[in-house]
Amino acid sequence: MGTYRLGSVFAPASIAVVGASERPGSLGAGVMAQILAGGFRGRIVPVNPKRSSVMGLSCATSLSAMAEPPELIVVATPAASVPGVIREAVKARVRAAVVLTAGLGEGPGSHAAEMMAAARPAGLRIVGPNCLGVLAPPVGLNASFSPVLPKPGRLALIAQSGAIAASVAAWAARRDLGLSAAISIGNALDVDVGDCLDWFAEDAATRAILVYIESVRDAAKFMSAARKAARIKPVVVLKSGRHAAGARAAATHTGALAGSDAVYDAAIRRAGCLRVADLREMFTAAETLALHDIFPGDRIAILTNGGGFGVLAADRLEDLGGRLAELAPETLAALDAALPDTWSHGNPIDIIGDAPPERYAAAMDALLADPGTDAVLVLNCPTALAAPETQAEAVAAAVRGRKKVPARPVFAVWVGGGEERTRRFQEDRIAAYETESDAVEGLMQLVRIRRQREALAEAPPLAARIEPDRARAGRALALAAGDGRAWLSPVEVFDLLDAYGIPAVPVRLATDGRTAAAVAAEWLAAGQSCAVKIQSRDIVHKSEVDGVQLGLTTTAAVETAAGEIMARARQLRPEARIEGVTVQPMIQRPHARELIVGIAPDPVFGPVILFGHGGTAVEVIDDKAIGLLPLDLAEARRLIADTRVARLLAGYRNVPAAPVEALADLLVRVSRLVEDFPAVRGLDLNPVLASDKGLIALDARVEITLGSEARPRFAVRPYPRELESEVVTRRGIRLALRPIRPTDAPALLALIDACSADDLRMRFFTARRSLDPDLIARLTQIDYAREMAFVALAPDGHDLAAVARLHGDANGEHAEYAILVRTDLQGQYIAYAMMERLIAFARERGYRTVWGHVLAENHRMLTMCGELGFVVGDSGAGDEIRKVVLTL
Repeated sequence: MGTYRLGSVFAPASIAVVGASERPGSLGAGVMAQILAGGFRGRIVPVNPKRSSVMGLSCATSLSAMAEPPELIVVATPAASVPGVIREAVKARVRAAVVLTAGLGEGPGSHAAEMMAAARPAGLRIVGPNCLGVLAPPVGLNASFSPVLPKPGRLALIAQSGAIAASVAAWAARRDLGLSAAISIGNALDVDVGDCLDWFAEDAATRAILVYIESVRDAAKFMSAARKAARIKPVVVLKSGRHAAGARAAATHTGALAGSDAVYDAAIRRAGCLRVADLREMFTAAETLALHDIFPGDRIAILTNGGGFGVLAADRLEDLGGRLAELAPETLAALDAALPDTWSHGNPIDIIGDAPPERYAAAMDALLADPGTDAVLVLNCPTALAAPETQAEAVAAAVRGRKKVPARPVFAVWVGGGEERTRRFQEDRIAAYETESDAVEGLMQLVRIRRQREALAEAPPLAARIEPDRARAGRALALAAGDGRAWLSPVEVFDLLDAYGIPAVPVRLATDGRTAAAVAAEWLAAGQSCAVKIQSRDIVHKSEVDGVQLGLTTTAAVETAAGEIMARARQLRPEARIEGVTVQPMIQRPHARELIVGIAPDPVFGPVILFGHGGTAVEVIDDKAIGLLPLDLAEARRLIADTRVARLLAGYRNVPAAPVEALADLLVRVSRLVEDFPAVRGLDLNPVLASDKGLIALDARVEITLGSEARPRFAVRPYPRELESEVVTRRGIRLALRPIRPTDAPALLALIDACSADDLRMRFFTARRSLDPDLIARLTQIDYAREMAFVALAPDGHDLAAVARLHGDANGEHAEYAILVRTDLQGQYIAYAMMERLIAFARERGYRTVWGHVLAENHRMLTMCGELGFVVGDSGAGDEIRKVVLTL
């Protein structure tokens, strides 16, 4: 149900505690005490039929006995009673419930199932069960059994573990850092991580979101919400279970390499979130994000009164991908004038152990003005020659003195400074840490978040148009499916790959040695040697039966090898069905690097793609990168760059470079194949030879899903080709209509340039002649699961004539529209045609209403909306803007 009624969870006007008690150690007593201690400013009603009052407040005997229903209830009653409590809450028109109770069971017939059967039809939101509860410091709400309620702040916490939620709350209170909210979702039968991400993404009081997850149930919902949130504000994810055992007997190399945690890591990165490894890193992120925004660049100046301290920080900075700032000549001159001759004369800036406050102040002034410095890390180790407190105050004063100029973030480590020193630094927006490693980790977390946000907004380059022979590919898959085979034969694999332009070695099947020799004759005559391999649907890895012979140069050798291979296979695997051998030409590629490209199914995130160092030792080398489908060229390039073998592809010594762009194109083609044919469950291209002569897959295996098994669900919805169509305007103009693509960014900019200033003002409600890159990225890189933008191609078939957009809310109920038609093409009823397509799409998606804001002077748009059945009304934003609503 998305964000529906979550306002009643995080900012209720009234609250009732069902099961409130004064019995020491009871859940009802604990949560009641915390609600009272938190200072909640709304109405609080304990509910207990056996008591007249609890902790000084009059009790209601039941929810139905209350004259006015509470907005939120907290349930702390035995498991068997919870479904009845929820049924009563529905009758009383309660909007949300936090169910602390554990032990409701799972599956049909359980107390949990009864509870949800009562809540869902009524729209009553459930947090939990089996959760710590909800903390909302801005309204003084501690509807949990956390012993502390941190002060109000700008960080939100979503946790699947009550212990983690309580730990973060306690740490934040001790460090005097505030939270906008914290929620422990427990079993998450209703309100889940995706719902909370959607809520906090739009919450103006939240600067950044911390997430602790153990698993994801609905990958598509999680990815959609996480991608949306990460575009707006930093999202930091701590995922536990990194070393949980995955599939222990994978049928493919790709399946063996694509472990569960690696897929989660790929998903978190694809969403644009920052993953941290443990609570220490999460605390570091919280410390940093509470005080600093994302800053441009990664050039860091390190100021220290101890040389070794500065070197440790510099080492850690390089470990994490940062750079030491190269100080400008004027900065060095200012430091020379203010510091003794013994200073380090470089970065790290060592101002010597006897540094008085004035030396710190002068150095800070110079560094904060340095044009090549993006952030400053200032370190202090205690000495008997200077007072750390006065040194710290000098640093803080330097920061305060530069508030009117573009601020560079400052990070500090004052060894032995304690909590009081940390709080004083926080007052001046200086993030303070216990060690230099933590400080560097914190500042580099901001750098990584910025880099991932930039990657998320990067417009993919235009790829070579992929026009596969889908009919040929479909026939190859149908042959295997019709025969009841999950694994395609080598000949079928070659046909499938060749249909998508994926380079592979030609392969032919021979049922005996004589036929094998005849097949090989053509290639042998051309001077190529041949390979002969066992063909059996029951022998997955050919090496198990020594089923491969290479480098055969005569027809006699081919005939002999074929007979020996089949005989050996029958001896070692008598139960196996031997179909014969496959014959292929040998490919000679000197200096070629062996790679692997594969597809594997993940039970949570659907099909994933793997790239890495290939060959027979692929699992031992373990050099791989994993990505979610679908893949574009930008994602493919990142996948390649994330491996060690990428450096070998660039060339070294006398080995020429391999075509990395062609490799990225191959990855995109593999992705497209699986998008078009989701029945492809697994795929291995291993090895793929990469050299200056090009790419070619020497061996390939493909597994498909048979029968009525569920069609794989993509965590990131692929481009919906099925929505491509043609429309005819009322003037008879035919236009190709399709969903927008990320590669449409240049075309959208051209459309904007071709529109008049007045048309752009009607669309964007402000005078503008251009759009910034981030906005262009948001407009073209859409989440097809939540929004849609149709583009109409101009009659020339290349330029955009118009774009019509529909953006649904997180609850999937209401969608906002927007339309822009190129100025020189207006008056052709293009907007009518596109609006009619939007309305049809909204009906298909099940939206209840389509709405939009229209300038009151935009008479043509208002007239069109009226003709299409929209109701024109007040927008609540002044007389200049009207709101139009179409009920579907």
